[in-house]
Amino acid sequence: MAAIGIAELQGNARRRRRESRIRRVFLAAAATAIVINVAILLSLFDGVVDFFRELVEGPGLGVLWNDTGWFPRRNLFDVKTVFVGTVMISLIAMLVATPLGLGAAMYLSEYAGRRPRRILKPILEILAGIPSVVMAYFVISFISPDVVQRLFASATFYNMLGAGIGVGILISPIVASVAEDAMHAVPNTLREASFGLGARRKATTLRTVFPAAVSGIVAALILGVSRAIGETLVVTLAAGATGGSAFTLDPLGPGQTMTAALASLATGSDQVKGGSAAFPSLFFLGALLFLFTLVLNLASDRFVRRVRRKY
Repeated sequence: MAAIGIAELQGNARRRRRESRIRRVFLAAAATAIVINVAILLSLFDGVVDFFRELVEGPGLGVLWNDTGWFPRRNLFDVKTVFVGTVMISLIAMLVATPLGLGAAMYLSEYAGRRPRRILKPILEILAGIPSVVMAYFVISFISPDVVQRLFASATFYNMLGAGIGVGILISPIVASVAEDAMHAVPNTLREASFGLGARRKATTLRTVFPAAVSGIVAALILGVSRAIGETLVVTLAAGATGGSAFTLDPLGPGQTMTAALASLATGSDQVKGGSAAFPSLFFLGALLFLFTLVLNLASDRFVRRVRRKY
């Protein structure tokens, strides 16, 4: 038997060249993504520097923490107003999306048969693509007047509670779809072991499958939070305060998030009217939003790595 040389082990030369070209294409795609992200960060940094320069030369840095609120066209940039508004909308949304999304995920993964799951799972994923503007008008036409205002007499027509509920409904299919995939990936041997010990389906779902899929479930919830933080149109149209917002902790009144503040101020692009720092404040809000989501993603990634289980 003839000895096999290195040339034979390396395979066909044409195939190696083709693989090398494909590898270079993938490398170029990855490098392009990195370059684009670096360019975005540099543009944000340049705009943030201009924003702080305008504040130092104009009203001073004290406007970043005042009791008046966020009114950029009047050179009033209270950071806590938009930050607290973002956190409130996200919390309300997650209070809606967590039980709805996880409940749907548990049903599809553990209770539904093959036929219902094959029908309901695509419908759920289609619901995840509902346009934000449709949900915004649903909040304005139904949730706010027929739910929030009937339950709370002091609620205004445009309020953060209604907007938060709308965002929660919007992100529920995303949470459900990702969480269901994580639960469905749990090995059946764990379920069989639980049933063999006499556990019922409810106990198996909550005490065996749920802990085993906790890393994927947490990832689904973090994805939902990120989606809620980044939601723009629902909050812009349904929460009111399009021209600015006073600082408030009342979800029954109008409020503004970072994304809604960007949308309401950015109308007109570089023709933004108002104080000298109004247009650069768009970059400041963008950088603030970037830092917010970055910290959230880093914390969630660390948590997921800690609780992840391998089978």
